Formats: sequence, structure tokens, C-alpha cells
Amino acid sequence: MAERLQIGGIVLCGGLSRRMGLPKASLPFGPELMLQRVVRLLSNVVHPIVVVAAAGQQLPQLPSSTIVTHDERDSSGPLEGLRAGLVAIRNHAAAAYVASCDSPLLSEGFVRCMIAELGEYDAAVPYTGQDYHPLAATYHISTVATIERRLRENKRKMSDLFQDLNTNRVPLQDLRACDPDLLSLLNINTPDDYIRAVERAGLQVDPSLDAHFSQ
Repeated sequence: MAERLQIGGIVLCGGLSRRMGLPKASLPFGPELMLQRVVRLLSNVVHPIVVVAAAGQQLPQLPSSTIVTHDERDSSGPLEGLRAGLVAIRNHAAAAYVASCDSPLLSEGFVRCMIAELGEYDAAVPYTGQDYHPLAATYHISTVATIERRLRENKRKMSDLFQDLNTNRVPLQDLRACDPDLLSLLNINTPDDYIRAVERAGLQVDPSLDAHFSQ
């Protein structure tokens, strides 16, 4: 019987939140902030959790067990965040499920399915047949070498990474058994996205945001 891999979690939160106009990691989501919620949901399935922030980024309070690291390369996008997260977790786990901080409807069942899809692959990623969801995917720690090489070559497009890896491209339809509406793939980029996600979670938008969102 194959040895079961220790799986950790990585949450990327170093994006600029341009379309939102406010830092997404610190947006209220019920009694929590968005980053806190994603860390909590992911920690119900995997351990440890690494949060990757931009250099100098202020983060909300997180559980003491959370490992916080930072991007080292400026303007290198989520590929640099993935690299930093995998480097930070590689002494603690053999693989990691990677999420973004703006996926507050993340399903624990979805995470478990994506972990199961990793198997002997380098990575398992949801795939539409044309597009990937690289920040809802599972990566083996060994992928760090390929990621670092691509960054050195200034090849920063996340979707192109999978051409260089032994990748399990998981059809979205196969994931509906774990997450029927695929809400785990819903990202929050605009105020309208945020409002819909809060309401879908059965919560109310914090009144303090009314002035910002009405502009």
C-alpha cells in the first residue's frame, strides 16, 4: 500500500485588489475577515497552513499555527506566491492544496477531492477543457524546481506551468459530486462579486462598506 502523503495548505493573498478597491484579505465576511475564513475552512482539511503575502502587506490576525511568508520577487504574480508557499511548507508536508484568499465559499469536500486527484502526479488542477483553475489545485513539493526555473526565464503565466508538469487535468464535471455548484472556484474580484458571495453564504454585507460600494 502506498504511503499516504502529508498534505498542507497554501493561501495566496498578495494580490493588489484593484477591481475591488479594498484589500480583499481584510473584507468582512460574517464574523470573520475573508482571509480568516479561507484559512479556517482549509485548516479543517489540511495542516499546516501557509499564508503568502506581498512584501510589507499587513494581515489580519491568524491562528498561531499559521506559517506566514512573503513574495520575494516583485511583480511576478501568483506564480511567485506559489513558489514562496511551497518553499515555506516543504519541511512540513509533501504536497499542498493551494487557494486564494478570495475563495470564501471553499468547500471542504472539494479540497478533499482535489487532494485525492493528486495521486502520482506533480499537480492536479480543475480544467474546463480550455482553462485551468491553478488556485484551486494540489501541487507536489517537487514542483518548486520547475516553478523557479520558469520564474528565472520570466515565464510567469500560471496556466503554462502545467505543460511542464505531469498534470492531472480534472474535468469540472467530475468535481460536482464534491461541490455541486462549484462554489469553491468562485473568486471575488469586484464589489458585486463580494455582495453575491456574502448573500450566498447566508450572511449580510457589513454596513460600513455601503459608502464604498455605492460609489
